[in-house]
Amino acid sequence: MSKQPAAPERPDGAAEGAAGRAERPASGRAAGGAWQWGRTAQTQRALLDAARAVFAEQGFDKTSIADLVERAGSSVGSLYHHFGGKSELFLALWQEHQQVQEEAASQAVAQARRAGVTDTTELFCAGARAFLEGSWQRRDLALLFFSGGGPPGFEVLKRRRGSEWVAQNDALLGLPDTALARLHASVLTSLIGEGAREVATARNRRQAGLIIDAVIEYARRLLAGGLYRPPGGDAGAAG
Repeated sequence: MSKQPAAPERPDGAAEGAAGRAERPASGRAAGGAWQWGRTAQTQRALLDAARAVFAEQGFDKTSIADLVERAGSSVGSLYHHFGGKSELFLALWQEHQQVQEEAASQAVAQARRAGVTDTTELFCAGARAFLEGSWQRRDLALLFFSGGGPPGFEVLKRRRGSEWVAQNDALLGLPDTALARLHASVLTSLIGEGAREVATARNRRQAGLIIDAVIEYARRLLAGGLYRPPGGDAGAAG
């Protein structure tokens, strides 16, 4: 398929959630019922798959709308209709990657609980291992989002998501509501995040596995050491 002329790209930084838009006829009722919705989902999937391939190959800045629609076998109008533009498509891809990673970690924790595991260290490590494994399985996306490229506001979204991740780990570990406990959760979360970056850049599966094992061992050591205790034992001073 020959490249279509790129339509003027809309300003970056549009609101999140563009991936959820669906085709609707003017009447407001779905024409063709399930077939219409199926076609919508298929179009969105094709655009997301194309975005994954093209952004991973070229990066966000060097990718054009024409590149994306050509790879998807779609049209400029369809991309704007379903996602709102290049920036929104990038964010939708990132949100999907985050969701897949989070679901894998949550399922691993849930599975460990069903097996009778109650120790918070073991539960944390089960979720962390699943997250790290996902960084190898989807390393093209992990590298893309670690690269530092993206639309305006993307780094802010990543920092916000990082803060949410710290809070989730804090809750999983049952830590007290103190500054030192939040620091403890932040260090552990940063360890997993940096570990995921190293996993994604590993030369092969064996090296990735060694990195994952190392990250989990470092996490176990941090968890075994517990929270930092200030001199004199005044742990509440940094609350």
